[in-house]
Amino acid sequence: MPGKRVLVLRPDELGPNDRKMWREIRTESGAPANPFLDPAFTVAVGRVRPGARVAVLQDDGSPVGFFPYERGLLGRGRAIGLGVSDSQGAVLRPGIGLDARRLLRVCGLSSFEFDNLEAGQGVFAPHAVEELASPVVDIGGGFAAYTDRLRVRSPGFLRQILAKERRLARQVGEVRFVYDARDPAALRALMEWKSAQYRRTGRRDRFAQEWITRLVGLLGESEEPECRGVLSVLYAAGRPVAAHLGLRSRTVLSWWFPAYDRAYAKYSPGLLLQLRMLEAAAGDGIETVDLGSGPARYKESLKTRDLRVYEGAVVRPVPGGAAHWLGREPARAARRFVRGRPGLAGAAARTLEELGRLRGG
Repeated sequence: MPGKRVLVLRPDELGPNDRKMWREIRTESGAPANPFLDPAFTVAVGRVRPGARVAVLQDDGSPVGFFPYERGLLGRGRAIGLGVSDSQGAVLRPGIGLDARRLLRVCGLSSFEFDNLEAGQGVFAPHAVEELASPVVDIGGGFAAYTDRLRVRSPGFLRQILAKERRLARQVGEVRFVYDARDPAALRALMEWKSAQYRRTGRRDRFAQEWITRLVGLLGESEEPECRGVLSVLYAAGRPVAAHLGLRSRTVLSWWFPAYDRAYAKYSPGLLLQLRMLEAAAGDGIETVDLGSGPARYKESLKTRDLRVYEGAVVRPVPGGAAHWLGREPARAARRFVRGRPGLAGAAARTLEELGRLRGG
């Protein structure tokens, strides 16, 4: 990359000026202030993932870009926090032109995998193999304006949710919502519910991976205004019935780990929680709630629009690149095939659930 110098650092080696420049470049680019692309997220991942690195692009000694990633065996790279990150890519000053494979070579990477590349990532976008919808809820105009739009689009939806909330209060006990709870017991309950959901649906239990559990703990205790965890809890008769751990910046809240107690499923506690969370977030300066990619009926009901994110990989013609392709691309192609056929996707989901029941039994 002529005219530019690239320094590869561990995330904890980023100085205060680096973090300041990182955030200034994000603002200058006009990209949403997504907490997953804030330096604090990369630093937190660096504390639990030893392969985490940041390539700092400099021009005349001044940072003009940051590329966070994780490096594995044979130089196989992946987006920072892949598996729990809903927004990925490089942070580059507008007008900076890069070739993805040359960047990887400088970083000692044979490949770079991403599954939630944000829109506008011109360096990596040509290597995307699938475009995905990532629903968002716009609440910058206030919660009342949002619910007015919701009533117009789905007249009975909001009424049904509020009726279930009243029924929960009558049949179980006082309903109370806390937007930013400091409740370790509720967080433990959330993780147990979520682990059970992963197993029940035949999916890999993220909370069985120590690095994810540690990362959640770190971000849950963070005081960084541009990247910190927010635990929201819905209580009935004094006990948690639904909870969500999100990641927020000043203006964006990412829907991260939601779960509820299945004993209260008939009251739709997850939807009750989400509605109250949207109300509280709107009053707390949040303008956008990013629900993340992946199909779900509740997302379609609540969203105001879709963002686009991308899945794919940059692969260099070296042994490590070949290892990546052989290890990942056949499975990725199979997932694309299934996702593109709703009937087959439904059958696959039912099969995963049956496998989950067998494991649990």
